[in-house]
Amino acid sequence: MVVVPESHTGWTFITNHARVLATIADNPNVRIRDIAARCRLTERAVARIISDLEQDGYLSHTRDGRTNTYRIEPDKVLRHPAEAGLSVASLLSLLLQDEAERVG
Repeated sequence: MVVVPESHTGWTFITNHARVLATIADNPNVRIRDIAARCRLTERAVARIISDLEQDGYLSHTRDGRTNTYRIEPDKVLRHPAEAGLSVASLLSLLLQDEAERVG
């Protein structure tokens, strides 16, 4: 079961797209319902974000019965010009390291 963090108001440093991607990187078989709970988003918002990420080639999925298995493209570079050359893998290594330290 996913531990749901407390709600937050105001701005944050990390986008919802990055949160969803990090959640998928942590568990490639995660359900949309669990992503939504962990990221404090609606399931519909998570589905839109996954669609965005797939459309731009950052993410793909295969379906096995009722389960999706996601695959992240780690070498794909981030979209904003200020992060030119920074890969998805670099971003995820920071986010997942932080998550591991908080949980552990």
